[in-house]
Amino acid sequence: MANRYRTHNCSEAGRHIGRGISVAGWVNRRRDHGGLIFIDLRDRSGLLQVVFNPQVTAEAHRIATEMRPEYVVRITGDVARRPAGTENPGIPTGEVELIAREAEILNASRPMPFPMSDESGIDESVRLKYRYLDLRRPQMQQNMMLRHRVIKFIRDFLDARGFIEIETPILLKSTPEGARDYLVPSRLYPGKFYALPQSPQQLKQLLMVSGFEKYYQIARCFRDEDQRADRQPEFTQLDLEMSFVDEENVLDLMEELFTSLMAELKPEIRIVKPFPRLSYHEVIERFGTDKPDLRFGLELADISDIVADSEFGVFRTAIAGGGIVKGFAAPGCADYSRKQQAELVEFARARGGKGLVSMAIEGSLDDLTLDKVHSPVTRFFTIDQVREMVKRLHAGPGDLLLFAADKAEVVNTVLSQLRLEMANRLGLTDPNLMVFAFIQDHPLMEWNQEGNRWDSMHHPFTAPYDEDIPLLDTDPGRVRARHYDFVCNGYELSSGSIRIHDSRIQEKIFSLLGYSDEEIRERFGHLLEALEFGAPPHGGIAPGIDRLVMLLAGEDNIREVIAFPKTKSATDLMTNAPDAVSEDQLRELHLRLRAH
Repeated sequence: MANRYRTHNCSEAGRHIGRGISVAGWVNRRRDHGGLIFIDLRDRSGLLQVVFNPQVTAEAHRIATEMRPEYVVRITGDVARRPAGTENPGIPTGEVELIAREAEILNASRPMPFPMSDESGIDESVRLKYRYLDLRRPQMQQNMMLRHRVIKFIRDFLDARGFIEIETPILLKSTPEGARDYLVPSRLYPGKFYALPQSPQQLKQLLMVSGFEKYYQIARCFRDEDQRADRQPEFTQLDLEMSFVDEENVLDLMEELFTSLMAELKPEIRIVKPFPRLSYHEVIERFGTDKPDLRFGLELADISDIVADSEFGVFRTAIAGGGIVKGFAAPGCADYSRKQQAELVEFARARGGKGLVSMAIEGSLDDLTLDKVHSPVTRFFTIDQVREMVKRLHAGPGDLLLFAADKAEVVNTVLSQLRLEMANRLGLTDPNLMVFAFIQDHPLMEWNQEGNRWDSMHHPFTAPYDEDIPLLDTDPGRVRARHYDFVCNGYELSSGSIRIHDSRIQEKIFSLLGYSDEEIRERFGHLLEALEFGAPPHGGIAPGIDRLVMLLAGEDNIREVIAFPKTKSATDLMTNAPDAVSEDQLRELHLRLRAH
C-alpha cells in the first residue's frame, strides 16, 4: 500500500539521483542563505540535506521559512548531486541533496529543553525528564538499534541450536534470590502479596522437569537494591537453561554465542580466544575481585611472608591480627609527586582502607640499594626484604610500588579499585579490546557473622561438587559450588550454575541455610516435590543484556542503553514514579499507610 507521507527514508536518497521522492521526518537544522533555504532533515535512518529555491517553487520556499528545529515535515522533490566542493563526507548522504518541490508542516514543536546534536553539559535529570526527546538523538537511537540487533542475534543463534523461547510469569511467590523483592499486594486475597521475579530461577528449573531440555527467554527481572552505574531496579537478561549438561557444555555454548555475536555486530573490537577460565580463589589473589578487568596486568601480590618480621609496625600489626599485606607495581609512576601520592592515599581511605604505603624504585633488581628506594618507610626494611618485594611484584626501574595492609577483604577491595584507577591513568584500558572470561569454583556458602548463619554465595539452588557433598555435614565453608561467573572488562555479565536435581540434597542445603522444616515446605515445597518426579541433571546461565549492550556501545552508564531507565535513586523523572496513590486504591488492596 502506498504511504501518503513518504516513499523513501532519508538514507535511501543516494540511490535515486535524478528521481522524485517523498521524505518525512524532523528538521535537524535550518539555514537561511538569503534566497536559498537549507534544512537537514532527520529520520531514524539518518540525515538528508533539502534545498528550497524560490525559483523552483515559491510555495515550498514560503513554507520552509516557517520551519524550525524539530518541526515534523513532509517534503517531495528531486534528488540531485551536490555542486562540486559542497559535499559533506561526514554523513552517508553527503554527496546528494533533495531539491524541494512540495513541503508540508505536519506538526510544530516548542523550543527544545536541550539541543539534539550535543549532550555535553546537559544535566542527566533533564535528559531523563524529557526522555522521549532524548531518545531522538542519533547516539541514543544507535544504542537502541544496537540493543535490538543484539537481542535478534541471540534469538536466531539459540533457535538454530534447538532452544525454545518460553515466557514465565511476572507475578510470583516471594523466594530468596539474593536481594529484596518488589512486592505487589493482592486485591482478591487480603494480606497476601505477589513478588516481581528477581529472575525466573525456579521456573526455568521446573521447565527442565517438564522435559523441554533447552529453554530461553529475554526476561525482565526486578531487584530492590541500591543503584549504581551498571545496575537498575528493573533489567533484562538472557535467561537460559539446559538439561543433561555439565559446566563445560554451558560455557562452550556461551563462548560460541559471544564469539559469533562479536564477529557479526562488532568486528572492529578485538577479543581474546579462547575465553580464559580462572578459579575464584585465583582471581581474588591476583586481582582482588571476582570480576577482574583482564585487559592489562598490574597484578596484585601478597608479601605478608616477606614483611611479617620487618620493623614496620603497620605491616606487622596487620599480619598479627590475621590480616595480609598486598601490593602491585604501577609502571613508570616513580616520579609521582607528594600531592599525587596523597591523592592515592585518599582514594584508598575512601574505599575503606586505613591508608597506602608507596615505594618509588630507581634501580634495577640487580643493582638495587636502599638509596634507590624512595619512601618514608624505607628505613624499616632491609635491602633483601625490598628486593624480595620488588621481585614478587615484578617491578622495575621507574615503578611505584603500592601496598595496603588490613583484613583480606579490605585489602582486596582497596587494591582492586586502585588497580583500575591506575590503569585508567596510564591508558591501559583499551576501549577496542574486550576480554571475556569465566570464573569458576566459588565457595558454595559464606558465613554471615551478623546473622550467625550460612548464606548461599550465589543462590540456594546451586549444586555442590559431588566429591564435596560429605563436607556439608562437617565443614560447609570448604564446599565448592558448581557455579560460574561470566565477566568482561571489569563487569560481571552473568552468573550461572549446575543446579541441584536431587530433592534430598536440595532440602539439606535449605536446612544448612537456617530454614525450618515448616519454612522449607512453605517456600519451596513446590520445587522439592517437582524434583521427585524425575528431574534431569540441568544447568544454566543468565547474561545481562543491559550491561552487554553498554559495553558494546562504549558507554559508561547502563541508563544510556535502556529506553526508559530509572535514576540512581530508582525514580522515574518523566512520569514522577513512584508516586502516591488514592485512598480508594489503598482501601481496595486492604492497605493502610503508617507514618514513620
